[in-house]
Amino acid sequence: MNVVDRFLQYVKFDTQSDELTNMTPSTPGQMIFARHLEKELSAMGLKDISLDDNGYLMATLPGNITDRKVPTVGFISHLDTSPDMSGHNVTPRIIESYDGKDIVLNAGENVVLSPEQFPELLNYVGQALIVTDGTTLLGADDKAGIAEIITAVAYLQEHPEIKHGDIRIAFNPDEEIGLGAHKFDVEKFGADWAYTMDGGEIGELEYENFNAAVARVTFIGRNVHPGYAKHKMINSMRVANQFAIMLPRWETPEHTEGYEGFYHLVGMEGTVEKTVLTYIIRDHDRDRFERRKKELEHLARKINKEYANCCHIELKDQYFNMREKIEPVMHIIDIAEQAMRDAGIDPKVVAIRGGTDGAQLSFKGLPCPNIFAGGLNFHGRFEYIPIPSMEKAVDVIVNIASIVGKN
Repeated sequence: MNVVDRFLQYVKFDTQSDELTNMTPSTPGQMIFARHLEKELSAMGLKDISLDDNGYLMATLPGNITDRKVPTVGFISHLDTSPDMSGHNVTPRIIESYDGKDIVLNAGENVVLSPEQFPELLNYVGQALIVTDGTTLLGADDKAGIAEIITAVAYLQEHPEIKHGDIRIAFNPDEEIGLGAHKFDVEKFGADWAYTMDGGEIGELEYENFNAAVARVTFIGRNVHPGYAKHKMINSMRVANQFAIMLPRWETPEHTEGYEGFYHLVGMEGTVEKTVLTYIIRDHDRDRFERRKKELEHLARKINKEYANCCHIELKDQYFNMREKIEPVMHIIDIAEQAMRDAGIDPKVVAIRGGTDGAQLSFKGLPCPNIFAGGLNFHGRFEYIPIPSMEKAVDVIVNIASIVGKN
């Protein structure tokens, strides 16, 4: 089975995660998919296969080098797809040779994938693309990564002339809701280092990500009949609005790029008596990240000077920039870059404007940069993946195994 066949099979599993269930995995579809993969890995003859009650699936392709010790390298992808768009009844379609024009995904709903809105499409003219039917996401994030890892392992099995050490693979739940690494047993995994196959377009290699926190800001008001409210009513929604506009206008996702951090209002719910604003805070620089959190606390104090004891803020760190954990072992980046060049790919080292399981795993003792899986426009109906990018990702995994085996 090639990488495309695997991918088309995997996207049929509905594995959207859900941050409201407070379970691991957060949805039953992820465990159903994990059990399917467990059977596939068993049929391939992999060793040390384990699937725990939380949906973490691990397995080993034993090394074929006996005369010396070789590091154990891991490859990791996640089972879930984003809650942002339905993953039910995914119906992918292959565009055999993209001609550079608009792709009608769904004529009935007038859903069109156009290079006018998505100019990156023009980088793939002449290539075969897998697209959605316009009603769901595709699931390349991260079922492409799973398909690539398993296909690479199968290739190494079929080509024993490629010498390699033990290869550990793992597929975890709930990455999309920030919980993928929380119950990942690094000691049990037993790799010296690993790579998540969870990046975007071909060539991407990432070992920097945002420092991340979430802030829940609660405003307590006082409700009085509006006809008699003068000097008595405190409308918590108006106070919350006052707080929101005190934050820097241009430091939001829609106005930032590269290494620029932001405050992002992701939720608001309120009445006169109580309003809650939920923010995520992001910055690559640790000092600026800490200052952003302090700024929120400072604004809360300003509100409370005007409206006594009205504003209450809860801050919770989510993850940190893995760069500080990767820099002492930069040879693992050198290996990935060489593996890409050997596959005819120009490496593109970029900073992730987001998070990754690899960040949390790096802080748990498993250095874990991120490699492209090939997809674009993740988390929505315009998601697509070029087939040659998936095939090259397989080559990169095989090349990493070979380079480590040689060196």
